[in-house]
Amino acid sequence: MTETSQRKAYGQTLVELCRENKDIVVLDADLGGSTMGKMVETTPGMEERHIEMGIAEANMISTAGGLSRVGKIPFAASFAVFAAGRAFDQIRQSVSIGKLNVKICGSSAGVSDFGDGATHQSIDDIAYMRVIPNMSVFVPADANETAAVTKYMASHKGPMYMRLNRNAYDNVTPEGREFRVGEPYIMKEGTDVTVFACGIMLIKALEAAKALEGEISVRVVNVPSIKPMNRESVIALSKGMKGVVTAEEHSVIGGLGGAIAEALRRERIPIEFVGVEDRFGLSGHTYDDVLNYLGLTAEHIEKAVREISSL
Repeated sequence: MTETSQRKAYGQTLVELCRENKDIVVLDADLGGSTMGKMVETTPGMEERHIEMGIAEANMISTAGGLSRVGKIPFAASFAVFAAGRAFDQIRQSVSIGKLNVKICGSSAGVSDFGDGATHQSIDDIAYMRVIPNMSVFVPADANETAAVTKYMASHKGPMYMRLNRNAYDNVTPEGREFRVGEPYIMKEGTDVTVFACGIMLIKALEAAKALEGEISVRVVNVPSIKPMNRESVIALSKGMKGVVTAEEHSVIGGLGGAIAEALRRERIPIEFVGVEDRFGLSGHTYDDVLNYLGLTAEHIEKAVREISSL
């Protein structure tokens, strides 16, 4: 896919899937242009497949649950902070307890909505989606992987949550690669330290590994499936290393770092987290401004790798 926007990749893929499967319906909470790049709502013939719910995320999730009960495959999208946070009760009570076939897309995740500040930045959505029983949680690294994950969600049953970045950036995963639920992907081999990363932090991890060449050999692993996660694969990718570093655009509490630490709980492997410390995001002039301020950079991953390697 030449598209580099996860939001547009999501919308384009949904249009394709809707043409193939008459049961797929698309809901959004007054944010069609932000969550799908207007692909569904402006495509001729898609009018009956797109439901504009207004600024009412809880109602959107309840409606999606009802649609799933009559055989539809609803994809419900809004900003991550609202899709996951404002509708948490409906997701937990109405969707996950009954294992309903509802797909939730949280767009503008992490701090990628850099201009709107803490109220619109979801630094905690992975944690509270991951803790809900029956809920799968996916964080695709780029537009290519977004398309693959969206296709997987459409063809497999159960509650699922996917978080997407607001901003376009280069693809680092191969186009057309099938998404394997639960499985991490090696992006770069290394022998000293393993860095597990998700979302845009995969790019930062690859940059850090390149900068450390000749000093420390870094294995970089992409983890698009936060839950479920193949524990044995995580252990195998960590064994024999001096330690492990995790990198995510999310709080260090309860996200990718927590999931990797849980997988390695019986292994004697040092681990360090790179993510948002116990704080909210903030408004900035650019996305990089906010990432730098919060320590979500290749340089911070380099520092963590050096610290782990020196133990």
